[in-house]
Amino acid sequence: MTAADRLRPRRPSQGWYALRTVSRSAARTAQSAGAGLAHAGRRVAATVEPVTGVVSTIGCLVLAAAVVAGAIALALGWVEFAFVGATLLGAMLLAIPFVFGRVRYRVEVELQPRRVVAGERALGRLLVVNDGTTASVPARMELPVGRGLAEFRIPQLAPSAQHEELFAVPTQRRAVIVAGPAVSVRGDELGLLRRTVRWSDPVELFVHPRTARLKPSAAGLVRDLEGEVTSTITDHDISFHALRNYEPGDPLRNVHWRSSARTGQLMVRQYEETRRSQLLLLLSTDASHYADEDEFELGVSIFASLGVQVVRDGTEMAAQTESRQLRTSTATSLLDDASRIEASAAPSSLREFARDASRRLPAASVVIAVVGSRLPLAEVRAVAASLSSDVQFLAFRAHAGSDARIGKVGGSPVATVGDLGELAAVVRKVRP
Repeated sequence: MTAADRLRPRRPSQGWYALRTVSRSAARTAQSAGAGLAHAGRRVAATVEPVTGVVSTIGCLVLAAAVVAGAIALALGWVEFAFVGATLLGAMLLAIPFVFGRVRYRVEVELQPRRVVAGERALGRLLVVNDGTTASVPARMELPVGRGLAEFRIPQLAPSAQHEELFAVPTQRRAVIVAGPAVSVRGDELGLLRRTVRWSDPVELFVHPRTARLKPSAAGLVRDLEGEVTSTITDHDISFHALRNYEPGDPLRNVHWRSSARTGQLMVRQYEETRRSQLLLLLSTDASHYADEDEFELGVSIFASLGVQVVRDGTEMAAQTESRQLRTSTATSLLDDASRIEASAAPSSLREFARDASRRLPAASVVIAVVGSRLPLAEVRAVAASLSSDVQFLAFRAHAGSDARIGKVGGSPVATVGDLGELAAVVRKVRP
């Protein structure tokens, strides 16, 4: 072997390439077979679902117990276990006739009223009409209402006959309560087999938070019609500030000709920028910032009360929590979205929340934050320090059972509210 032959790289043998090709082919074959089996399994499951879908959880346990009892009887020869297995299978067979039968219902679920304040009464109505051409058999109707489940017995109905059921909806707490869908249930009394048919769509009931009635313009804390004057100097506005020398590019309409004639050089007007009132209303939903659930509900009520009055005043506003932006086009839409607010278990920083909202939403002239009693005042001070100097900031602390008071943190007012009835008086006194 020459030196050149020793330096030339050795090529793999043909056998190694063949083995590698066979391995790849086997892997592709196994993968294709697995995908085919999975697809076939899904088709089989879809085919037998109408049958297996009527077997309830209790029915599955009974079938499993019957199989186990039969296996023990065959393995050990115990007649007692054979009797148990036969009894369980017999119960399943006896339950089969109860799921047969077909009805044609027209079901309506109504809630009256659709919007209530927490604690007010709300009623529901379930109307079942037989749309078939023959009399229907008695049935059982289930209607989920919030976290509960209402059950109604529907008697035999002649063609076009109807049956009505009334029910009360619990509205002690702020929430969005979903009623429905209404489903009819056919099955045996033991609950081994259960066949359900859906007859209606869910209906929402908005349980609004309690709110306090505030005086006009009290919540916005700004009473300007044309806008607020800021310290920013601009060449286009309505609040005159001073004169300066003309610079190339200045519009001629801003030239003050009388002063120019007196001084012998062109002078142009400067203005103080005015800003249309824009309020940013924030609510901290971090559960750790509140002493308990009742205090959180007080915070939501303060937030909603301020927001509703701002909407009624016609002031531009954005309302925000850590997880969602609320609609502010009308007071009703704001309260609807406030009904969906939930406390969050994830810790959050009020300063980061306020800074993020200020960046994403239109520039605000007033920022109001509603927080809980367990939020450190240092975070309130950090929020005030992070805002621009021409932005007014104030905070409302929900502290259930505490006396109402107004203090200062870092130059910004912090109002403590212990009861919703004190909010109107506190708002009249607080000033940014």
